[in-house]
Amino acid sequence: MCKIYSGTDPALYETTTRSVRINGVVTSLRLEQRFWQIIDEIAVTDGYSTPQFLGLLHDEVTAQRGDIPNFASLLRVVCTIYLQKQVPATAPAHHTAPTAPQGHASQEPYTPQLKSG
Repeated sequence: MCKIYSGTDPALYETTTRSVRINGVVTSLRLEQRFWQIIDEIAVTDGYSTPQFLGLLHDEVTAQRGDIPNFASLLRVVCTIYLQKQVPATAPAHHTAPTAPQGHASQEPYTPQLKSG
């Protein structure tokens, strides 16, 4: 396995609780530090403070769907969607060499041979 994942800085997955006011009610949200960083980035990108962004998001979702059973989970998914949109749409497709037919023992990539006829 590559160390990109196993070498993750523990500070990024340490949970942090923030108190925010949503619709005049103070509530606590507990997320991993990396998610807070992404939420802060989304808010700044959209021209809001983090509390403003969270309040607007909460209002939009409740207007569309009603109650939000787990707002922290919604925020984690919002972060993944945000990150997914950052990936260029023209990312190269993964290409693999054709596989050898059954019984082909060579260690070299299989290259189909055209029969002349």
